[in-house]
Amino acid sequence: MSILVTGGTGYIGSHTVVELLKKGKEVVIVDNLSNSKLEVLDAIETLSGKKPKFYDVDYLNAEELSKVFEENDIEAVINFAGYKAVGESVKEPLMYYHNNVSGAIVLLETMKKYNVKKFIFSSSATIYGDPGVPEYVEEMGRGKTTNPYGTTKAMIEQILEDVYFADNSWDICILRYFNPIGAHESGLLGEEPNGIPNNLMPYIMKVAAGKLDHLNVFGNDYDTKDGTGMRDYLHVVDLAVGHVKALDKLEKEPSGLFTYNLGTGSAYSVLELVEHFEKVNDIKIPYVIAPRRAGDLAIYYANPSKAEKELGWKAEKGIDDMCRDSWNYQKKHI
Repeated sequence: MSILVTGGTGYIGSHTVVELLKKGKEVVIVDNLSNSKLEVLDAIETLSGKKPKFYDVDYLNAEELSKVFEENDIEAVINFAGYKAVGESVKEPLMYYHNNVSGAIVLLETMKKYNVKKFIFSSSATIYGDPGVPEYVEEMGRGKTTNPYGTTKAMIEQILEDVYFADNSWDICILRYFNPIGAHESGLLGEEPNGIPNNLMPYIMKVAAGKLDHLNVFGNDYDTKDGTGMRDYLHVVDLAVGHVKALDKLEKEPSGLFTYNLGTGSAYSVLELVEHFEKVNDIKIPYVIAPRRAGDLAIYYANPSKAEKELGWKAEKGIDDMCRDSWNYQKKHI
């Protein structure tokens, strides 16, 4: 029996594949390489000792996707496929709705056709919108999202709830990520976004590598300790382990629909992250204060207690590990 990982050569997907293989799972990857590279498969093999089966397939292509299910004995699906740049989603909403939402529907329809009913979905803290409090708990439910990317995640969550309501033999786990950063400690896997990065750590990386002159810090007048926005940063390897724990739960449970926050439960400001990065890597990161970005919140962080209690999952790595591992990967790929 195999685990199908869509988007398995991407940033979070590739780290999760390594953790699954280390646990002895058989893995099949589907990825169209729109935001990743084929060499990632070699890194996965080096780190796990196994090379997963790989299909260069777009999950919107129902015919090609069906072949994957025909040729493999799939027991569960972890879905990382989808576009993820917030700024781009504002400029290209139709592209995001088509790829993320239609793709998820094609995937779920194909699963139904082959009677595969265990599904783990990579959702996001963006689905909470702005609940007016900094600590997010699962029971808050979905708020008004602030960009099309977040809306696609909220829409897919709703679709999954409806699928489960219609047929409660499905076993579904929704994982709401906070802010994944870092890289595998080996430096073989990490994040390499195309173009000018949207997220903070990849932006810091480009500045550290001399590819950009300075970091833009969007706003220093928030009601936070130093005026800059605060986020719950989570090491990508901890996040990957969270998916393995979610799969363990689905394998034990007869069926159900489960939702968990994956975060550390604490927040760091932009300037604190810069300070930690400078300290552990001995590199100066010049920055310029820029105007606030529309839709950015002052502070938010996870309440991860439900994941700890029900999945036995807790983030192990600290902010210094995240900064050190990010730069270790970047240095090897400049």
